[in-house]
Amino acid sequence: MNWDKIENLLQLEEIIEESKSKPVLIFKHSTSCSISSMALNRLSRNWKSKDSEKVKAYYLDLISYREISNKIAEQFGVYHQSPQVILIKDGKAVYDNSHMGINYGDIMAEAE
Repeated sequence: MNWDKIENLLQLEEIIEESKSKPVLIFKHSTSCSISSMALNRLSRNWKSKDSEKVKAYYLDLISYREISNKIAEQFGVYHQSPQVILIKDGKAVYDNSHMGINYGDIMAEAE
């Protein structure tokens, strides 16, 4: 799975624009949390190469970029959690889940 990294606040505007033509998934990852690592691994294992044609996937190291994580929560009106996935369509969060609730099938169903 190819994740694009979020490393600056300007990328959020690009993500909003991109989501108007294709759903965007943000995975907020805590690099110090074993549950977060497990959720990321499980999602990556299930991701199929053709899924990248349907959904653009972004990865945020929220420990290194906490300011961006906070802005994502504010921008999309979702409560901050870690790990967390947020699916964005037409500039709005249409789905979010965290911890063991992160489910590949649910994400792809919402992306349709």
